[in-house]
Amino acid sequence: MSSEGSGKIIEHSFLFYSVGLLNAGTIGFKEIWAHKFRSILTMLGIILGVSSLVAMSAMVKGMENGMREALIAIGGLEKIRIEEQDIPANQSHLADQAVGNTIYDVYALKQSAPLVKMVTPEMRSNKAIFTRGNKSFNPWNFTGTWPNALEMNQHVIAHGRMINEIDDENVASVCVIGTMIRDELFGSPEKTGQEIIPVGQQITVNGQPLTIVGMFEHYESEQDKKARLLEKERENESKGPARSRGWGGGKRGGSFVYRLKNSTVYIPLNTMWLKFKTPMGTNSLPDPRLSSLSIKISDIEHLDPALQQARNILMHTHKGIEDFAFQTQENWADQINVSIKNARMSGGIISAISLLVGGIGIMNIMLASITERVREIGIRKAIGATDANVFIQIIVESVVIAILGGITGLLASYGLVQVLVWATPNENTPVITIDAMIVAVLFSILVGILAGIIPAIKAARLSPIQALRYE
Repeated sequence: MSSEGSGKIIEHSFLFYSVGLLNAGTIGFKEIWAHKFRSILTMLGIILGVSSLVAMSAMVKGMENGMREALIAIGGLEKIRIEEQDIPANQSHLADQAVGNTIYDVYALKQSAPLVKMVTPEMRSNKAIFTRGNKSFNPWNFTGTWPNALEMNQHVIAHGRMINEIDDENVASVCVIGTMIRDELFGSPEKTGQEIIPVGQQITVNGQPLTIVGMFEHYESEQDKKARLLEKERENESKGPARSRGWGGGKRGGSFVYRLKNSTVYIPLNTMWLKFKTPMGTNSLPDPRLSSLSIKISDIEHLDPALQQARNILMHTHKGIEDFAFQTQENWADQINVSIKNARMSGGIISAISLLVGGIGIMNIMLASITERVREIGIRKAIGATDANVFIQIIVESVVIAILGGITGLLASYGLVQVLVWATPNENTPVITIDAMIVAVLFSILVGILAGIIPAIKAARLSPIQALRYE
């Protein structure tokens, strides 16, 4: 047989089976339409399974976006914090020699750690009361540091300037504040009707006057920012009064990371050391220990050798006493991955159970349909329909029900996600993904095929003579 003849046979066979599947699908639609209420109840399990799978995936994706956005906001994977820790048990006899993290560690790392591109010392005070007139506020993060803290911690100056080296050398009484401090001491834009820029103003911290030389921008997640701008547009269109959503510390502050950054106050390191770390009413020297120090490496690929390099230097400056620990953002990234994996697994199990229930419903209705159509199947087989024709017919009808349920489930998932958007924090806004929709529909089709196998086998095995005698 020539290749041209073989090609025609294949083409005719393809057309034959295509027309057969089309006819089977048409019959399936007619059967569903003839029993609309029963078909809707049958599809309900598939609808719930698909909608829950898509909604769960959207919620997990929103969580992932929010957590990764927050990770970037605090410095990214390249940032590593060096904190004090308890002395190991085998070095407890050296406790009186432990000096903790000091400025000498900072200079040693800058000089002898080539894999470390930036070092930032931090000296914090947790008992600072900021006052202006009759208003007072205790910020979450009152820190003495160097100017490079701006880059280390991903801060952006919106007004004024950052503290500089001259401020540090002169022990200047200056500070850079976050928007939450502005809101608490000077008034928020939503309460005053205008944005107050307190650069040049003076505040008092534990009796010490500080002049504000700069203010950071207001930090918020991308979803939170979009929601705020949308609300502002609606207010401008309606000309109605603005509704307060807590510019500084309310819902608009987003997650803990954004609230912490908005509540940050930076002053020069020497100012913190000499003016806020000296015990009140004593002539003793200020506490020279740093609260922590942060380092940033040039490339995450060199994380392990950079940590080893830093550890060797610190073991030398700490006289062999291991009273420090490295806190990497990689640990947080791993926690994010584990949390997302667990959430997806939990959501997948719940959705799979719903789809399984839907599959059982389809199988049940197909078995009932076969019982009702025994004589019809007998007539088809009597006039020439093969067992394969009957098998495919039932499978196609089962898949049609599953596909309709899957499409309806996708529509239902949109409404479900809107409910989740309303119920979840803005930085975790659910995001529907194409991948989740495709997986959900494919799973519903798979369930339809599996649910139709047993009824299809039962129908295909019917004897034409016994089927025609069926009453």
